[in-house]
Amino acid sequence: MAEFRHTVDACLEDFLQRKLHAAAAHQMPDDAARSLRRFLFAGGKRLRPLLCLTGYHAAAPDRVHPGVFQAAAALEMFHAFALIHDDIMDRSDTRRGQPTVHRELAVRRGAGRGSADRAHLGTSTAILVGDLALAWSDELLHTAGLPPDRLLAALPYIDTMRTEVMYGQYLDVLATGKPAGDLATPLKIIRYKTAKYTIERPLHVGAVLGGADAGILDACTDFALPLGEAFQLRDDLLGVFGDSVRTGKSCLDDLREGKHTVLLALAFQRADTTQRTTLDTLVGTPSLTDADADRVRSIITATGARDTVEQMIHTRYEQAHKVLDDAPFPAEATHTLRRITDSATARTA
Repeated sequence: MAEFRHTVDACLEDFLQRKLHAAAAHQMPDDAARSLRRFLFAGGKRLRPLLCLTGYHAAAPDRVHPGVFQAAAALEMFHAFALIHDDIMDRSDTRRGQPTVHRELAVRRGAGRGSADRAHLGTSTAILVGDLALAWSDELLHTAGLPPDRLLAALPYIDTMRTEVMYGQYLDVLATGKPAGDLATPLKIIRYKTAKYTIERPLHVGAVLGGADAGILDACTDFALPLGEAFQLRDDLLGVFGDSVRTGKSCLDDLREGKHTVLLALAFQRADTTQRTTLDTLVGTPSLTDADADRVRSIITATGARDTVEQMIHTRYEQAHKVLDDAPFPAEATHTLRRITDSATARTA
């Protein structure tokens, strides 16, 4: 996995260096590409590229077309677009232990402006950097030198992935700020914003590029959906109970924004009258303090919501492993997917 990450990173580095040279040659501002490069190489698990290559190996274990690595890099570039815009919508200050792109650009480009103007400038320029990442993800894909018939077969899966994650994000934005005891909404958000986008579609894209049949694609789905749900449930726990030094993100953002997660939905469902009043008062408050957050965490724990989410993660973890017992994948691909399942569900960052 480390070798594969190195190859994907090399694709991204080479591409961005060419964009920096092109910007200089045309006397265009190069800080857009530099901000994107800083963001991409600040961290990240490269999970989607890894799943893309694993899907390819599941369908074509004896060969690797070199263009698959660049196609996998295109998924990471698209992910950068999604995260940059997500951080703007969530008003997040940090990502991967560094300032988010809109905060970084506000500081770098906003000297001499008032605070409101700086913030608006940072948001506006970060939106454009995200747009560049979206456009460049297409460029990476279409210049990868893939066999035309395989690329043509993969494009519908990429289009569907993009639509699904944007609908998932849309639902997330609509639900943020008013968490309640409704479980159906956060589970639907998880399905489209994470399970399909993070796990299922990257596997599908790689598998289709490798010439997969329907049986392999169906097995990818059966494995991906429970793992993707477990992955996001773990993320929701880390968003409230995680160590911000390890996660690279604030453990106050989800509570301040009032994210409608399964974790909070369960707490709202089970809270008594006093606990519910506290949750209604504190969750979704932009000025939430560390002490306030500790009060909310104690209620989440006391209602059993935290333990229930842990059990939900474990159940889905077992479902994913069970699918791999019978999936028509070669041994190497199955082994990699088992390792991914373990790391994605047990992670602390």
